[in-house]
This record gives sequence, C-alpha cells and structure tokens, in this order.
Amino acid sequence: MQALDIMTTHVVSVRPDASVFEAAILLTSHHVSGMPVVDETGAIVGILSEGDLLHRVETGTGKPQRSWLGEFLHSTRRLASEYLKENAVKVGDIMTSNVIYVTPQAELSEIADLLERHHIKRVPVLEQGKLVGIVSRANLIRALASAAQPDAAALASDAGIQRDVLHALEGRRWAMAAENVVVKEGIVHLWGTVNSEEERKAILVSAERVTGVKGVEDHLGYPVVFTPM
Repeated sequence: MQALDIMTTHVVSVRPDASVFEAAILLTSHHVSGMPVVDETGAIVGILSEGDLLHRVETGTGKPQRSWLGEFLHSTRRLASEYLKENAVKVGDIMTSNVIYVTPQAELSEIADLLERHHIKRVPVLEQGKLVGIVSRANLIRALASAAQPDAAALASDAGIQRDVLHALEGRRWAMAAENVVVKEGIVHLWGTVNSEEERKAILVSAERVTGVKGVEDHLGYPVVFTPM
C-alpha cells in the first residue's frame, strides 16, 4: 500500500500569519494534534503541533526561570527559541519549519520508518510541491485494522495454504523442513524441532498470517539431548 491509499485528503491547515490562538481553536475544533502551515500559494512552509503550544505564558505553563548557572550553560539561540515558543503570537514564529514529507507513491513501510525515526505523529503528502494529503499514525493503524478483515471468498485449498506457508518460511534459518507442514481442512499442523521459544512463535506467526488459514496446531518440540551414562 502507498500513501495515496490511506492519506487524509481533507487536511486542516493554517497560515503562518495566523495567531497561535486561532491555531489552538482549529486544533481543538477539528480534534487533531497537528497541522501543516501553508502560504498563500498553498505551498507548505511548516508544521504546527500541540507540542509547539505546550508551554505558553497565557496558561502559566511557561518554563520556570533558570538560575544564572542554568542560563549560562544554555546557548543564547536555545534561550531565544524557548522564549518564542512561550510568547510569540504568530504561528510562523513557533512552527517547525524543517518539514519532513512524502509523495503519494511512498510505501507505508517508508512512512512508518519516518514517523518512528523522527519521533513525529504525522507527515504531509506533497505532489509537485503542493499539499495533497496527510498521513498520521492513526491512518497507519486504520490500514492495519482493514487488513485484518480476510475475504471469506478468498479461502484457499489445503494445497494452496501449504504452498503459501512454505513460501512464508522460505529462506528463514529457523524454519522447519517442508514435510513438517501439513494442512487438513484449513488447519495447519506444524511438526519438527525448535531451539528457542522465539523460533516457535515466529513459525506459528508465519502460518497464522497466511490467507485462508483457519487455525494452527503446534506440534513443535525441543531437541532431545542424550547425556552419556
């Protein structure tokens, strides 16, 4: 699946010259935790999130005054940036301007990696520099939920299920021999030996994920160790 398959196309956005109070109203009224900042041409220039509005003088959540030593140990750039977050009135002064984005053709695996690596909750989708959608963590979870609904009409034959299970195990060093995978009436029976509980679970999951599988029977065991008399 790609970004265009799951992205939200009705995107709530804000202008950089809007006030932080307008932005706060937009976030709460639309029940979103962040939104793109776009200019008059529709080009994205930043991202505004709840985190940017977390510490504000209006709500008394500004960071406490540091000691002279604390002030000395921080760069003037960081101190000025913190002051802006707490006091600036315009969205453009507190937004994150380094925008991480994807194209509509981006694979979901790429998007998930971006969200995790950069510790962000959403990523805008741009096409020819214009905002066409947004993909959030919630979109990815919904994609997972929809994938969990198997098509009953697509249930495969026992032979087809066995072939697909073997394909799922192909190339895995912890997989068992082909003759140890037996399928009867949609139930996968797994035989053989494993060296750890992690191997057992990985083998079971490989079979459970195959389309048409009605159940998995675990006959796996550990190698028998003979000790000399």
